[in-house]
Amino acid sequence: MIKLIVLDVDGTLTDGKITYTNNGDEIKSFDVADGLAIATWTKKLGKKAAIITGRNSLIVERRANDLKIEHLHQGIHNKDEVLQSILDEEGITWDEVAAIGDDLNDYKMLKKAGLSFTPKNGTEVLKEFVDVVCQNQGGSGAVREMIEIICKKDEIEKDFLNAWI
Repeated sequence: MIKLIVLDVDGTLTDGKITYTNNGDEIKSFDVADGLAIATWTKKLGKKAAIITGRNSLIVERRANDLKIEHLHQGIHNKDEVLQSILDEEGITWDEVAAIGDDLNDYKMLKKAGLSFTPKNGTEVLKEFVDVVCQNQGGSGAVREMIEIICKKDEIEKDFLNAWI
């Protein structure tokens, strides 16, 4: 049974595009369907979530706070090492982890995760070995799709649905 979902940001929670304004502000867009699924996973089902990303962004910090994601690690180059420290802290094994990422910096983490995902727009290298290539693009419901697949696999789909209906 999956206890922790691990999320990359750029290309997974977002479409991978980074927009800068003339003032130097960074703009990212997040899919509300992903957010609802994450909130259901953490708040309604009582499961854990983590964001581990290679970049640093105040926008990501705000999104993590909005969704009550308790593990946020930014500016990370070795994601599997950081994830191992989260697992040690939470008493979770790699088999109890589902992770999603879209590019080469997610490779080691995805190889170790009990269940691995990449969005439809993930790099071909990842598509060769992950458990699931999502039908949806990053930033367009791939994380929602991941959570729904996990709930179905772990036979908690009814709990997920009953959280809202």
